Amino acid sequence: MKCTLTALAITTAMVTPALAEDLSVVGSWSGLPLHKQYEAPFWTETLPEASGGNINVALTTHDQMNLGVGDVYRLLGDGVYDVGMTVADYAVADAPELEGLDVPLLALTADEARAMVDAARPMVEDIYNARFNSHVLAIAPYPPQVVFCNADIAGLDDLAGLKVRASGRMTAKFLEALGAEGVNVSFSEVPGALQKGVVDCAVTGAGSGYSAGWWEVSTHLLPIPLGGWDSVVTAINLDKWNSLDADTQTLIADEVKAKFEEPAWQTAQDALVNDIACLTGNGECPSGDARGMTLVEVSEADFEKARDVLVNEVLPDWAERAGTDWATRWNDSVGAAVGVSIATN
Repeated sequence: MKCTLTALAITTAMVTPALAEDLSVVGSWSGLPLHKQYEAPFWTETLPEASGGNINVALTTHDQMNLGVGDVYRLLGDGVYDVGMTVADYAVADAPELEGLDVPLLALTADEARAMVDAARPMVEDIYNARFNSHVLAIAPYPPQVVFCNADIAGLDDLAGLKVRASGRMTAKFLEALGAEGVNVSFSEVPGALQKGVVDCAVTGAGSGYSAGWWEVSTHLLPIPLGGWDSVVTAINLDKWNSLDADTQTLIADEVKAKFEEPAWQTAQDALVNDIACLTGNGECPSGDARGMTLVEVSEADFEKARDVLVNEVLPDWAERAGTDWATRWNDSVGAAVGVSIATN
């Protein structure tokens, strides 16, 4: 009888489905292509299906929850929800070393940006683990952060004296080094700020600006990546991650990489070309009606000046704030990948 009961228990364990995992997920900006095309389908369809129904996801976004963007990872670390994702630059007040993930002008193509992110990833994983009690699942790009202006500009020099909304702290430092005034305005408030003259220009992804209607309140587009690629980090609360069994961890990691992170990177470069066409009418717009912004050609002199400011002013300033240990680690990883080194004492 004892043997029979033992055999029955073993058989029952084999046929009983794995316990379901419920994940509460907070996505990035709900109205932008990264969320609509990749985040939402992945979390609500792809992952639950891949798990055979064993992973159930409740998805919202930080703007739908009216969260301050700087609170997304703080609350994630506190376990308010299980998975959170937003622009890494939003978290630099808590982790200045994180600015080294998305440096302006070091990557002009999606392949270069991916190489920079891959080099930075071990550093980023350590930052999220220590600062936000979380485990990094993915780092995906918004398209390059370009400049929208409600002002007549012909090149980089014309930004001097203008009020410009930056997309991150390092970008703000960069703009100030160019003689512009960096202004802190949230993404959702930019159209009103441009219209009222609170800012003359604003930095964001070309596709984000198209989707959010920035073309209605700006006239000129300068397609130089002054704001980097605005990397969006997807992370899971570390306590939640450690509570998952090894098979579930592997499933989530593999699915995130193959079905979310990789596709987002694959479309990043074409997205920039298409978005510029949509904003300016220079080319075919696959996303809707083409608009009539003036495309400002970026000269080689613009790139040389911008690179000089970055290497000699912006990066040393960041190294001083982040600390020598992080600057050295950046030199050995990201810097080595892009051929730039920060002088450290």
